[in-house]
Amino acid sequence: MIPPRHVIVCGAGVVGASVAYFLARRGAGVTVVERSGVACAASGKSGGFLALDWCDGSPLGPLARKSFALHAELAKHLGTDYGYRRMDTFMLAARERGAASGGHRVAAPGWLDGAGVVTAALGSTETTAQVTPARFTAALLGAAQALGTRLCMGVVDGVARREGAARGVMMASGETLEADAVVLAMGPWTGRGAERLPLPNVYGLKGYSVTLEGIDVPAHALFVDYRTADGRALEPEIFPRPDGEVYVCGMADPAPLPDSPEGVEVSKTACDTLARAAGRVSTALAAARITRGQARYRPVTDDGLPLIGRVPGVAGAYVATGHGPWGILNAPATGLALAELITEGAVSLVDLRPFDPARLPAARARVI
Repeated sequence: MIPPRHVIVCGAGVVGASVAYFLARRGAGVTVVERSGVACAASGKSGGFLALDWCDGSPLGPLARKSFALHAELAKHLGTDYGYRRMDTFMLAARERGAASGGHRVAAPGWLDGAGVVTAALGSTETTAQVTPARFTAALLGAAQALGTRLCMGVVDGVARREGAARGVMMASGETLEADAVVLAMGPWTGRGAERLPLPNVYGLKGYSVTLEGIDVPAHALFVDYRTADGRALEPEIFPRPDGEVYVCGMADPAPLPDSPEGVEVSKTACDTLARAAGRVSTALAAARITRGQARYRPVTDDGLPLIGRVPGVAGAYVATGHGPWGILNAPATGLALAELITEGAVSLVDLRPFDPARLPAARARVI
């Protein structure tokens, strides 16, 4: 196999940035095409939680373990502080009104002094960690650019093909960018940039998050079994970050995917609910001010597994999307494995067969 001289990566989220970085490390010329901005969607608005073994027992297990190790290596080699650190992780129960039943089953860290009850230890510094996602994505892309990668702002309108092979991307501006290979990594918008390719459906699952003002609390990730006053069951996740910011997420919303990240709308009611939930487990969080309310769409597929590999029937076209809640965790292994596939024709890092796009039927509306 002759390695491609030039690869276009569509999307500057964490997966696209990882693919670009590992391709550049292998000597490929890379252009990243992005519509809105680096880490402008889910990659910049996620929790950044990393777990070694939470995907064990599923096809994602080997990918997650490889990626967890790669995160530790990247934190040493990228030369940028993007908030990587190991964490202890706890499960709590809390109610919007009153106290959760029972007492602490696990010794509660001192700062968890609210009405919540610690019910389990879910991970230690050996098995759980975090990054600040937007900074991590920027660090990957910055390292790729230092190796010659180019960032091009614009809207991808389709994949240019000649004789059944991808030969670049068509832009909404009318320009065509030439390349030897194309990687589609546009999160839930991947299908809209590849409407005439035989790819399975990729959907957007909306969720909300808030960040709370700087608080000096330990590196503890919290997963909360929470009941609102009107009886709704929620599962907020709380991640203190090294800079003192505390990130809280966990409100799902069936709202349809907008045309672009700029069209994502934020619900103040949902954000306020998340902040109240955090305040129930810690008086420090109860007193904290909301500094940012956000919404993002995670890319998901019909079977809950990502699409990583060759686009069926189109030489030189590849896809990497559909990682659901594990996009930040699994981006490094996805990027390295796809870089191996593109430059060498085979993958040694991990078995990509469970994520082969051909395992699912193509979306009929997009096949020609």
